[in-house]
Amino acid sequence: MSALSNPAVASPELAQVYTDFNGLAALRNQARADKDAALDEVASQFEGLFLQMMLKSMRDASFGGGLLDSQQSEFYRDMYDQQLSVTLSQQQGIGLADMLKRQLGGEQLSERTGMQIEDYHGQPVITLAPQARPAEHKEKTEKSEKAAVASLGESPDDFLKALWPSAEQAAAKLNLAPEALLAQAALETGWGQHVMQRNDGGTSHNLFGIKSDRRWDGEQVKVSTLEYRDGVAMQTKANFRSYASFEDSFNDYVSFVSGNPRYAEALKSVDDPKAYFRELQKAGYATDPAYADKIARILDSEHMRAARSTQEGANAG
Repeated sequence: MSALSNPAVASPELAQVYTDFNGLAALRNQARADKDAALDEVASQFEGLFLQMMLKSMRDASFGGGLLDSQQSEFYRDMYDQQLSVTLSQQQGIGLADMLKRQLGGEQLSERTGMQIEDYHGQPVITLAPQARPAEHKEKTEKSEKAAVASLGESPDDFLKALWPSAEQAAAKLNLAPEALLAQAALETGWGQHVMQRNDGGTSHNLFGIKSDRRWDGEQVKVSTLEYRDGVAMQTKANFRSYASFEDSFNDYVSFVSGNPRYAEALKSVDDPKAYFRELQKAGYATDPAYADKIARILDSEHMRAARSTQEGANAG
């Protein structure tokens, strides 16, 4: 049943009780004669329908009726709710009809200025037009995003080449092979193509997915992330650390792992990167049950072997 044919939402002028079935016919005749007046009726009817749905939801959310409730009492209660929705829409309403008339009538909503508190009585619903983002800010954001990706290149080989020097310095502090850190960063960022962004569009430089907790007093970003609970992937939002550079991200990773007792077993396995990541996963670094296996596959990838060979040749030269 449509809103217009529902007798429970007849407007004040077209119906006084919800059982009046002549409201739709009267509305049609009025629309032919005066479209603006019909607009008032449509908005009022919609508000009545909304009120009826709201009352029904409130009834359904209750903990149940009394001991004397029956089908007959529920029938009369529904009649009362339907009539109540009509009565409320006839009087002050909730401001929804007024807002709909502005939107359907093409009037642009704008912020009201110079109003006193008493002016708001009878207008509980106020909608402000959303402010568009300035074009120059949007252009600056897009450039920042492109710059963040461009700094790491467009391919896994570019990613490894750009970050190898920083990874080598950081890994030496953990007695870990640099390709181990690069493999972990590649998994966390999709080879640098999905580094978390700040609100202003700039990069967070977070390569290892380290979250922001009470121990972190620097900048942070809030983004959607995939967490595993009891083996089931769930989308959620969390706060992550933000750095001034990718080098800072490597340095913070070293501090984070070496300064946390829960990763002590992992640090005993640095001679074997794959074992290191298995222990890191056991200690709760990541919730993904396949986290260590995914990093192991990256370590064994053609890209990583090529990068390792290039660096060995450079060191030998």
